[in-house]
Amino acid sequence: MRFPDLPPAVGRLADPAGAFVTLRSNGRLRGCMGCIDAAHALAETVAQCAITAALQDPRFKPLTVEEIAGLEIEISVISELQPARPEGLELGIHGIVVSRGASRGLLLPQVALEHNWSATQFLEAACRKARLEPSAWRGPETKLFAFTAEVFSEISLVPLGRQLAGG
Repeated sequence: MRFPDLPPAVGRLADPAGAFVTLRSNGRLRGCMGCIDAAHALAETVAQCAITAALQDPRFKPLTVEEIAGLEIEISVISELQPARPEGLELGIHGIVVSRGASRGLLLPQVALEHNWSATQFLEAACRKARLEPSAWRGPETKLFAFTAEVFSEISLVPLGRQLAGG
């Protein structure tokens, strides 16, 4: 499948940035993929994440043409990862990455609010996503990182863009 070339990115869209694209159909998750590295222009990162979320999210079958009309697209532009401590996390403001060895689990800031989770539940869910035991975030060998996100969709602009101290 061939996709059209992107027009040249300008302004903030030309700046390198990490991003995630979340697809929902009738309010239900239909795909979500992202890139935490700021290796490419934001426009390119978003385009690639959207294609990957639509066609290659392993949790779902590829999106069909019939599904496109009812699709909600949400873009989360993420800040750089910063080392974090559990007590410093602000639900709805910080997304998290839990990492131990080759295992890594990432949750966007809005996930905690969508599920009405406590900070402990948020950390445990990130550990499960990393295929670690839920309490792994407490271990000294487990690394915790936080980030913020600016979240956009056709429906709303959610102000989750507060930066971490030093970020």
